[in-house]
Amino acid sequence: MENLPKKVRSKKLSTRVDLTAMVSVSFLLIIFFMVTIELAKPKMIDLGSPDHGCCDCPYPEGENRSLTIILQENNKLVYYIGLLDNPIKKPQKVSYGKNGIRKELLIRNKQMLDISAKFGKTQGISVIIKPCKKSNYGNLVDILDEMKITGIDSYSIIDDFTPEESKLLAFK
Repeated sequence: MENLPKKVRSKKLSTRVDLTAMVSVSFLLIIFFMVTIELAKPKMIDLGSPDHGCCDCPYPEGENRSLTIILQENNKLVYYIGLLDNPIKKPQKVSYGKNGIRKELLIRNKQMLDISAKFGKTQGISVIIKPCKKSNYGNLVDILDEMKITGIDSYSIIDDFTPEESKLLAFK
């Protein structure tokens, strides 16, 4: 019995966890949540018009800057300035070309640029283009060409008509 070999026991290794990566991930998560919380806070914009002591000229904002063009069938278009309920300029039929809508766009844009220059801004008009279902694609291209020729870069194309505009389309 004395000659029996002794059992060799394996050494127990100490279990040690390296937490370096865990600390890095936790810091990244903390930074991520701090940034997302800051971005989720609601932001407020002051839309109030300041009093510049000028009562005779309109402030170049909102409905004063808007010109709406309704494209109709048979190459006809109607435009008005402001809101249709209480327009600055009542709806008028006009044609395409330099003696038609282009002339009106240039005149109104120059007026707005002159007024906005008094307030230290360079804002022209904002055009809302509303093609009706009976207008064709060529009319839309023509009016976009007019925007390019007149240098108006603030415009949008909307296919939603107000009830007043629908009545205007039905009447004229």
